[in-house]
Amino acid sequence: MIYELRVYYIYPGKMDAIHKRFSDVTLELFKKHSMKTIDFWEDAEEKNKIYYILEHKDMESRNQNFEAFKNDPEWIKAKSLSEADGPIVEKVESFFMKRVPYSPMYDYAKL
Repeated sequence: MIYELRVYYIYPGKMDAIHKRFSDVTLELFKKHSMKTIDFWEDAEEKNKIYYILEHKDMESRNQNFEAFKNDPEWIKAKSLSEADGPIVEKVESFFMKRVPYSPMYDYAKL
């Protein structure tokens, strides 16, 4: 398994819009495209950032699933509608990680 930490830099005043888009549309589309969401966080220092982690079988699966997600007509429509008042996300960063054998979560990953 690989884990992808995604960091979204959100335009000022758009945090409610990104939360709504994820909760109303994006998470279900992730499931549809075999993208397992581990967790979400909002920046504790009230910066306009959200963080989330996705679990992928491998990089090839990740790339195929994201490509299918990005080209899904439902996603294209939802993204367009959610950005009717302007863009929401200024920048996205991705970091790819794999668990180390001494991670406290290592045993849970085997379940």
